[in-house]
Formats: sequence, C-alpha cells, structure tokens
Amino acid sequence: MPLPPSRSDSEDSHFDDDDSTLERLQKVLASAGIASRRHCEEYIRDGRVTVDGMTVTELGMKVDPQAQKVCVDGERIKFQKKQYFLVNKPVGVVCSNADPQGRPRVIDLLPPWLGRLFSVGRLDESSEGLLIVTNDGELAHALAHPRFQVERVYRCIIAGIPTDDTFKQLRQGLHFTEGKFRMRDVRRIKTNGKSTLVEVVLTEGQNREVRRLFARVGHKVLKLRRTAFGPMKLGELETAAYRPLSPSEVRVLKQYAASDPSRRPSWRKQEVVNPQRKRIKGVGKPRRKPSSRIPTANRGGSRNKRPRR
Repeated sequence: MPLPPSRSDSEDSHFDDDDSTLERLQKVLASAGIASRRHCEEYIRDGRVTVDGMTVTELGMKVDPQAQKVCVDGERIKFQKKQYFLVNKPVGVVCSNADPQGRPRVIDLLPPWLGRLFSVGRLDESSEGLLIVTNDGELAHALAHPRFQVERVYRCIIAGIPTDDTFKQLRQGLHFTEGKFRMRDVRRIKTNGKSTLVEVVLTEGQNREVRRLFARVGHKVLKLRRTAFGPMKLGELETAAYRPLSPSEVRVLKQYAASDPSRRPSWRKQEVVNPQRKRIKGVGKPRRKPSSRIPTANRGGSRNKRPRR
C-alpha cells in the first residue's frame, strides 16, 4: 500500500523530523551500498522501496535504519563493509549493473564474492580508462554529481587538426538539449598526420560529453581514455585489471570530495596518490641516480698526477 502523498504535520511524520537518529531514505540506501544516491532516488520514485511494509514513492522521507525495516525489491537492506577499487575499463564493457543486451559489465571484471558494487560516474561502451568502483553511495554521490565539480581528465585522439579558436569555443561552451557543455581545459599534445592527440579536463561528466563537443566543432573522437578522476590517476594499471584502494587513497579521495571546489588546485598540481612509492609513467620526476664522479677533493690536477692524500 503506497504512503499518502501529502505530508503530515503530526509527530509521527518522518519528513521533517529533526531527530538525530533519522536520516533521509535515499541517504540510508546509498550508505547500505544499494547504489549512488541519485540512483537510489530513482528506486524510490519507481516504487521499489518499502518502509515497514509500506511503499514509498516520495523523496524526503526520513527513517531510522536501526529501528525500521527498509527493503528494496522486497529484500531488506544490509549494511556492508565499504569497499573501494580502481578499474581500467576496456572498450566494449558497459558501466551499468543491469544490461538487457547482455554485454560485459565493469562489475564482471571483479570477483563476485566482493558483493554488490557499482561504478562512480560513467564511461560509454566505446571509451576506456579509469573508473572508481565501490559500494559507498555517499562518496559516489559526492564524486559524480555535477555540482561538486570533480575534475575528470581524458586523452583523446581526434580526426583533423583543431585550431586555437576551436579550443576557445570548447572552453567557452556550447549549447545542447540538456544545457551548456564546456571543457574546463583542452590542449594539444601532438599531431600525427591527419589526427591529433589532445588532453581534456571536464568537471561535470555529462552523457558522451567529450564526443558530442568535438563533433559539434567538426572533429570526430577516434579514441577516448580517462586518465584521472579527482586526485586518482590511472598510472600503469593494465587494461581490464583492478586494484583495491589503500586506506590513504580512500582518505585523500574523501577529503577531496568534501573540499570546496573553488579552492582545489589544478589537477596538474595535485599530489599523485601512489602508496607503493613507484614512479607513475608520465607523472612526477624520477629519482636522481647517484653520481659516479669522483669528488673534487679526491681528484688529481691532471691524468699523470696522483691524487693528493
């Protein structure tokens, strides 16, 4: 039986209750690892969520997850241990957890005994590169929602040779049905014949945003790879491989998500998260090799003279 749409002003209403034990229903679902908060809101609107046996279809309801029975698709939610992984998504794999066409999914790249996981943000089937996979819905929401302005960095091979005016257009933004899309930064890496390797920085991650922007200015994207997401870098992780994030990486990721977007440094100046202390290809400087030269004090004046003792 659905809950009535109108909100009650009585003490029993959980919509505006200030009790510290109550949390918004979508936040509870996200914390339990059901999905990101945005997708949990869709579950509520679709009538897939019940509280104490009653179907909820409105956002804003507050519940006590310890005292009330909250179910999704008839199954009571369970709070799982938070897990965080970095995945190098290959071309031909989709980010959706449920694909009617039966295509390979990102979560299929990880062992099934890890439990319910989902990707943070999306990469389309034709794109590859860095994805964060987790069951932490709150963190996923803070990283993926456009208003949090989390930087995503891509390397793209595009057809043709774009001009500086083209790059200026992309930075200023172009209008689409969903609104105005723009690149925070775009620069040429190198030109090879009739194609160009470029680096793109986005902060919103709209559907196929990079491909649509380049198509609008007359350049088809031939290859697209995400190399960074917030403070996380892909490094040398092999295609279709994954690795768990270390506690220090998770801490950096959460600090980044909670920080003021206007005060974050440019991604090029961010510290590279690399707990193994190994150099990541293309990032940072290699250690200086010890010099093989003889100290000046121990060298002779010429080849025929013996060093002073």
